[in-house]
Amino acid sequence: MQIGVQTLAARFVALPVFGDAASLAARLLVASLFIPEGWGKIADYAGTQSYMAQFGVEPRLLPLVIALELGGGLALALGLAARPLALALGLFSVVTALIFHEGADYSETLEFRKDFAIAGGLFALTALGAGAWSLDALLAGRSKLWQARSG
Repeated sequence: MQIGVQTLAARFVALPVFGDAASLAARLLVASLFIPEGWGKIADYAGTQSYMAQFGVEPRLLPLVIALELGGGLALALGLAARPLALALGLFSVVTALIFHEGADYSETLEFRKDFAIAGGLFALTALGAGAWSLDALLAGRSKLWQARSG
């Protein structure tokens, strides 16, 4: 009996562990973008305020931006409140694209499209949740890692 590549791939993707690993990878990859961005805004607080003001954004919003990027990124990496944070970060990415990256040059167009792609991934996390390898699952009593160790 010969199994095609598509059939084999479909069987692999259908394994529960694949979805759990993919959810973890998605959270970590997205968080790896937002955490350093938030930290960088702390490191150059005045410069970031000035940059925001150049685009007509109230600089007093910077603490909220830092909290969302740094705090939200850390929580998302851990899978804590993943759905609401993914939604908030996704909406933030869309707003960021519209405000800061609507330039006519190629670089700004690329940044604009990247922000929208990031938002798409975050909206998928919003729909799918953090997965079994997360604090959300642990707190809900359905973490596979916790069950395997305590069981």
